Amino acid sequence: MSGEPTLVVLAAGIGRRYGGMKQLAAVGPTGETIMDYSVFDAVRAGFRRVVFVIRRETAADFREYARRRFEGRIEVGYAFQETDRLPPPYHPPAGRTKPWGTGHAVLAAAGMVKGPFGLINADDFYGEESFRVLAERLAGLRAETAEYVLVGFRLRDTLSEHGAVARGICRVDGDGRLVELKEYTDISRDGSGLSCCGGGVRFSGEETVSMNMWGFTPVIFDQLGEMFLSFLREHGRDERAEFYISTSISRLVAQGAAVVRVVRGSATWCGITHAADRRAAAEHIAALIEEGRYPRALWEKSG
Repeated sequence: MSGEPTLVVLAAGIGRRYGGMKQLAAVGPTGETIMDYSVFDAVRAGFRRVVFVIRRETAADFREYARRRFEGRIEVGYAFQETDRLPPPYHPPAGRTKPWGTGHAVLAAAGMVKGPFGLINADDFYGEESFRVLAERLAGLRAETAEYVLVGFRLRDTLSEHGAVARGICRVDGDGRLVELKEYTDISRDGSGLSCCGGGVRFSGEETVSMNMWGFTPVIFDQLGEMFLSFLREHGRDERAEFYISTSISRLVAQGAAVVRVVRGSATWCGITHAADRRAAAEHIAALIEEGRYPRALWEKSG
């Protein structure tokens, strides 16, 4: 891989289940967000540029947030995921207000990325080791190929105590290559384990899941662009349909158009889906600070 890696952060979500702009929810002892810890870990792993995919209406808050925290530590760029940013001849339906999903968000960053890059969610805490693994795997990717990387996590470690979650369950072959990535909704604990979809599907909890921590080459933009056109032909009039990165990658793998190597992250994941998850995330980070994994005032002591 030529140059230093870029990290793309998906931060345009509306956060309906959370009830607000969870990307800027404070979880650290001096007001740090999960994004602060992600960028901090990315810098330690060797990333030198971060691109936030945001909505224009949040741009002022994000620019101020980034200026105060990251100036002089990492190069920052912005890409905008906009509901009406569609290839011709398509236009959003009159009632459409929400973004078109994570796949569309990745496409928004196409003009901002030149080489292999990492991709994460703004509201997921992945841990230092996961970023180191991602950076190492990115270093082995060739920019002109459709060879990608997914850092996965154990299902039971990604649940919420405060409500059901949706997760992409990975099926992996003996060589560590992704065979299928299937989305399941309403996963939660019940009296006898883990279930979803009204109890129709059960899980052991040991399954590897995608939390959208990917390593891609720029080839992904052309692939997603073609798939998004097909999506719009079929769903472009739907006010709620979303174009997901997980579904798109699974289709590419099934078609033999991409190879994805899956590595299980050794760090403990945490994130914010429901409003009550914020406290658990703060407690998780406080424990890591107590262990000496992070300074209490993150940026004051890291610059």
